[in-house]
Amino acid sequence: MTAPILIVLHQEHSTPGRVGNYLTRRGYTLDIRRPRFGDPLPETMAGHGGAIIFGGPQSANDPDDYIRREIDWINVPLKEDKPFLGICLGAQMLALTLGGKVDFHAEGQVEVGYYPIRPTAEGRSICEIWPDHVYQWHREGFDLPPASTLLAEGDTFPCQAFRHGRRAFGIQFHPEVTHKMMCKWTITGAHRMELPGAKQRMAHYEDRWVYDYGMQNWLSHFLDHWLRKADEADAELKLTA
Repeated sequence: MTAPILIVLHQEHSTPGRVGNYLTRRGYTLDIRRPRFGDPLPETMAGHGGAIIFGGPQSANDPDDYIRREIDWINVPLKEDKPFLGICLGAQMLALTLGGKVDFHAEGQVEVGYYPIRPTAEGRSICEIWPDHVYQWHREGFDLPPASTLLAEGDTFPCQAFRHGRRAFGIQFHPEVTHKMMCKWTITGAHRMELPGAKQRMAHYEDRWVYDYGMQNWLSHFLDHWLRKADEADAELKLTA
């Protein structure tokens, strides 16, 4: 039996979306925690096969206690060499943990909607299939952290995906977003589409028809790679038990 995957969310009613669906279909249980609402994070990853910190409307630079605790906590999977994935805010937290910088675009540009990305050679060595465009919803970005490897780059925010060590990954974009989530985000977050560089609501839906299959395909291949790292961690745990 595989160990559960720790899921960290930042809104009361948010879900892991397509990522959660993918994991449960493959037999993984999800240990969902919301530190913002008082849920503790484990002192060790011994009982988990991996961890994913998702996005949210917060900034990784916010002074809130739970934000600082999450950033500090990332050192747990890093030190134990357990699979870790940060998505958007989660990736920005990972970047800060590693000594990188998270900040707004110098010209105030944002990415809200679908935007092109380009995988690096290292990115293709991990996953041969990459989408042409990915779904974005962020105002801040991150520099490539020290001792990390760039996996994909973009135009407005150059660092779109990176790896640190063997098992820690950060991605700026949102492959987890389902159609239902997109409907909710583009309504509750409509003010974000007024920012410089943001795509208008109709473009989100029009582009989804064109680019969503590529994102689904990439997510499947990427998580297969990531889950192999989780399975390796489980196997190592059993050997030492």
